[in-house]
Amino acid sequence: MQAIYGWHALIFSSMKRVLIITYYWPPSAGSGVQRWLKFSKFLPEFGWQPVIFTPENPDFALTDPSLSKEVTASTEVLKFPIWEPYHLLRRLKRDTLADPARILEQKEPSLLDRLAVWFRGNALIPDPRIFWVKPSVSFLESIWQQNHFDAIITTGPPHSMHLIGRNLKRKTGTPWLADFRDPWSAWEFLDTLKLTAMARKKHRKLEASVFREADALMTISPTFASEMKELADRKIHVITNGFDTDDMPPHFNRSQPGSDPIQIVYSGVIDGIRNPSPFLQALKEVFGKEQGKVRLTFVGRVSQQVEELIRHDDWLEKHVELTGYLSHSEVFAYYEKAHALLLILTNTKNARGNIPGKLFEYMATGRQIIGLGDPEGDAAQIIGKAGAGRVFAHEDINGLSQQLSELSTFSNSNETGQQLQPFHRRHLTGQLAGLLQEMGDNL
Repeated sequence: MQAIYGWHALIFSSMKRVLIITYYWPPSAGSGVQRWLKFSKFLPEFGWQPVIFTPENPDFALTDPSLSKEVTASTEVLKFPIWEPYHLLRRLKRDTLADPARILEQKEPSLLDRLAVWFRGNALIPDPRIFWVKPSVSFLESIWQQNHFDAIITTGPPHSMHLIGRNLKRKTGTPWLADFRDPWSAWEFLDTLKLTAMARKKHRKLEASVFREADALMTISPTFASEMKELADRKIHVITNGFDTDDMPPHFNRSQPGSDPIQIVYSGVIDGIRNPSPFLQALKEVFGKEQGKVRLTFVGRVSQQVEELIRHDDWLEKHVELTGYLSHSEVFAYYEKAHALLLILTNTKNARGNIPGKLFEYMATGRQIIGLGDPEGDAAQIIGKAGAGRVFAHEDINGLSQQLSELSTFSNSNETGQQLQPFHRRHLTGQLAGLLQEMGDNL
């Protein structure tokens, strides 16, 4: 067990203390860590001192050590050991990351891979971090005897974090806010895990207990909130992800770069539910006869299938760059040279509510956004209102082609900056602080 304390008692003694239980924390990478890293950064400005509770030895697929620098000196971080079945699976099968999200990208999963997926879905409910719940509650209950907390926040997935919050609420009576970055029983990922009827029933039962016992429920998009309200039969608060101007390099150039070659950049993960194939088809149709006029760069991890698709196509191989994973700070160099930023949304049952955290960062760059996803979804609504680009249906190759042919004439609307203000991380944290206050007042 390790506990890291970074606080100044004289400054923060008058602040309220909020315990934030999160699996994802630096050096983990991705939007899951960014959301609560940024909330914790700005919460002290609103009278709340964050205390982070996170695993000491988590199993991260991607890491970004540079994010550790963003953990402020005033943030108290408690780390507690975790045991996860993935550690065992990795010993049994060293050549493949024993993670269903990666296994499902394979064309022909092995028998061990398929068993791992079934085991993940039906024996580890709600997720492989379930073994961390009981020891974490015992540890935090002992901490409670000496340190008072005014509120608890849990964020999932993994949804085991909510079970820690639920059990702590039962023992201490402290106000508890449950934050859902993705749905639970209606989450598209569960559909890939070969769940039995009994397993689905257990998910719904655990979810219902969280919906019932949390003092407040929060999610990232209006669609997710509407779907949760149907299940929970109570108010669901929406606080989206956002952007932080401190992440932008001091001299970032928001002006449109030169036109030769046209640069398009995608940042993030390409996996089984984010399919760039329609965009690649449109790109080739528009620029296929003019060698060297366009360059598409994928910054981040790309699935094996997409790598093979690019490698086996002579034109795509010449015009598509795969950088692999880069740190968050390194991505901005690619944003700056881009004429447009590609946003690939999921093409699944949760697609309408899918608002990637990077969307707001994309908008802050001033670059055109070309989206692939639900044209009526929450992300498309935000992009359209800001005049920052368009989202096209996955089957709308003609629409994508038309947009690509007009890239050189695009000029971002002056309204974009104004529309971005509600999505600044500081503004969003103010909403969170208000929710925490309201939650306490209602008890």
